[in-house]
Amino acid sequence: MRSIWNGAISFGLVSIPIKLVNATENHSIHFRQIHLADGGRIRYRKVCELDEEEVAGGEIGKAYEDADGTMIPITDEDLAQLPLPTAKTIEIVAFVPADEIDPLQMDAAYYLSANGVPAAKPYTLLREALKRSNKVAVAKYALRGRERLGMLRVVDDVIAMHGLLWPDEIRAPEGVAPDSDVTVRDAELDLADALMDTLGEVDMDSLHDDYREAVEELIAAKASGEAVQPAESDDSGGGKVIDLIAALESSVRAAKKSRGEGDENEAENEGDMADVHPIKKTASGKTASGRTTKTAQKTAQQKSTPKSTGTKKSTSSTSSPAKKTAQKQKKTTAKSTSSASASSKSSASAKKQTSSNARSTTKKKTAAPRKRASA
Repeated sequence: MRSIWNGAISFGLVSIPIKLVNATENHSIHFRQIHLADGGRIRYRKVCELDEEEVAGGEIGKAYEDADGTMIPITDEDLAQLPLPTAKTIEIVAFVPADEIDPLQMDAAYYLSANGVPAAKPYTLLREALKRSNKVAVAKYALRGRERLGMLRVVDDVIAMHGLLWPDEIRAPEGVAPDSDVTVRDAELDLADALMDTLGEVDMDSLHDDYREAVEELIAAKASGEAVQPAESDDSGGGKVIDLIAALESSVRAAKKSRGEGDENEAENEGDMADVHPIKKTASGKTASGRTTKTAQKTAQQKSTPKSTGTKKSTSSTSSPAKKTAQKQKKTTAKSTSSASASSKSSASAKKQTSSNARSTTKKKTAAPRKRASA
């Protein structure tokens, strides 16, 4: 990686030659301005307001604009003569716990590389001292024409420096918090805790810029002449007044579903409706509970029909359908028993008639030989 600044870390009487390297890079997609009529490139040109002519970069200098609009020229030589002890030095001024640094102050990040073989020993000493103390170093340095504040910490086996904003550059959050007093219930806090536990941790390396990928696909499609399909709109319901408890419960369920986790007692705990399954019929046409299908339908109708206020009607409406079914079954059994006994009696009489006919036939056959013998 190419260094953008060379200097030294001042660590008491120890000086560590280092090179400053950018630790981050910008992957944003940049667009050019064009003329919609013909697609021509639109460029910015530096033009002097007095003679309205374009000025080259070598002819451009610095100036400070006073309150009345007067321009006060400031040259590079003027800035170079200023006493700036941190012009080529990262001067460590203190070692503090990391939690004392407000994340709002965080700015650009850099890697500090040891510049040369002699710098390896003091560089390693500072790195190991930061590791063992669990502290960060607060330093001052100069970069791009101004003095800055920085924080040194260890990343793997490298010393990294975060540029920090000066404390007076952090604005107070006045008028940002909600105006009215808001009370949060314990139940809402419990659901918020449950949502935080369900979402859990994330591998930071797995996070990526979905929007940039979509823009790249759009550019590739337009370059190849393909038709661009509009993306489905995702209405997140922003700005709507919602039920906070319901939103938290839905969020917990969605988070569990995305992680493949199930809740066996979800229906009981959250008051969801249970699934309704049809009652299976047995071979005899009755339900598993012993009721016929018609009886079950009558029972469902009686449950859905509101109860009347009369004493007699309420008594008849509250009579058990099971008793009516039992009475019907008894009547059916009695009829089948009587029909069975009648059939048995008819079969017995048929048998008697058959036996009597057989006897009379036998007697006639026996009487015929006797008459022949007597003749």
